[in-house]
Amino acid sequence: MISFLAGLSIGIVCLLVSRQRSGARRKALLERIRIQPEAQFFSYEAQIASAIANQSTAVSDLQAEIDETNLVLQRSPFGYLKVDEENRLLWCNAKARELLGIEQTDYTSPKLLLAIARSYELDQLIEETRTTKTECKKDWTLRSISPDPANVLEGPVYPLSGYGIPLSQGNVGVFLENRQEAVMLAQQRDRWTSDVAHELKTPLTSIRLVGETLRNRIDPSLITWADRLLQEVNRLSALVDDMLSLSHLEQQPPQRLEDTDLVGILRQAWQSLEPQAKQQENCLEYQGPDNAIASVNSGLIYRMVINLLDNALKYSPPGQGIYARLQESTEGAMPGLLLDVFDCGEGFLEKDLPFVFDRFYRSDTSRSRSGSDMLSNGTGLGLSIVQKIVESHQGLVKAQNHPETGGAWLQVWLPKSSVEANKVYSISK
Repeated sequence: MISFLAGLSIGIVCLLVSRQRSGARRKALLERIRIQPEAQFFSYEAQIASAIANQSTAVSDLQAEIDETNLVLQRSPFGYLKVDEENRLLWCNAKARELLGIEQTDYTSPKLLLAIARSYELDQLIEETRTTKTECKKDWTLRSISPDPANVLEGPVYPLSGYGIPLSQGNVGVFLENRQEAVMLAQQRDRWTSDVAHELKTPLTSIRLVGETLRNRIDPSLITWADRLLQEVNRLSALVDDMLSLSHLEQQPPQRLEDTDLVGILRQAWQSLEPQAKQQENCLEYQGPDNAIASVNSGLIYRMVINLLDNALKYSPPGQGIYARLQESTEGAMPGLLLDVFDCGEGFLEKDLPFVFDRFYRSDTSRSRSGSDMLSNGTGLGLSIVQKIVESHQGLVKAQNHPETGGAWLQVWLPKSSVEANKVYSISK
């Protein structure tokens, strides 16, 4: 009897301990899952059943959102593809298959993207996005070639824009946009602009000659009107010349690249603007090497520098300095030269910064010493020409406001060949 009672007591203790542990596990489980407030007074079993039902509803809702997102991506006018950390294609929509010539529709066994879509630029975009872990953009011309070595056929050629997005676990998503229509419209616009500029050049020259002849023969009281006519004709002629320059830069890459001293070009450009600078009591403060050699087209770079300096001089207050700085810099793995030009004016308006390099862009009149100065002197194409010249040399240009002077700050990066030690001095006053 004593043995029986002892065994019964031990069994009861074990049962209580087991139930206590089981209750603690159920309580911990309930704490990890969401319980509706009205179900907190039910039994553990009822609470778990309610939580399972809620979780099932949530899973169904999430699956519906996933299906809806996949439907949007599948019907999107932009291509979309997703690759894993080894650049294997996990999924792509119909537009991406059309753009890249991908025939694969089964993604249960992913294949290397480069094996089914021969676009090394796309592969570089994916690697850059994964390495930097930031959104990246790349433009290139796709020349589609069949990946089958036994049947190498070239497909259509068209410009593409790719937008890489870093995802979790090393995956990368890429949106693709066919820019063929936009490029064709831009080409038609440029061709029309060039034709109009050519047609205007001859009559403007004739009007200027007639105006100069009449100026010497009219009554002195009317000379002011003749001068105004010649001023407007000269402004229109400058506009036509700028339009033709832009058209030429877009149609033909720069020829005759040669080692050129950028410091020497900077000096020459400032000497051309020196009469105006002396009248306004402005000086150029230069910081950089005594010479900086880059492989460029000297004529185009001279035009670029004089546009930058003229823009700074135009909006700089009288008696203030204009600053130019040259230094070594790298863009990616390529060595180059960075040219900074900034003034002490009021700078660009923040809302205008994205459009500084657009054609016929001119900032608000607050950037000018007077509204009439800007309207009579500028053509709105100076910085557009600067951008085209820089891009034709595989360089980069950026506009912002200088943090110290508050004036307009233009940065130009160009590939270079060599550079010497730094030096600081004032070129002119």
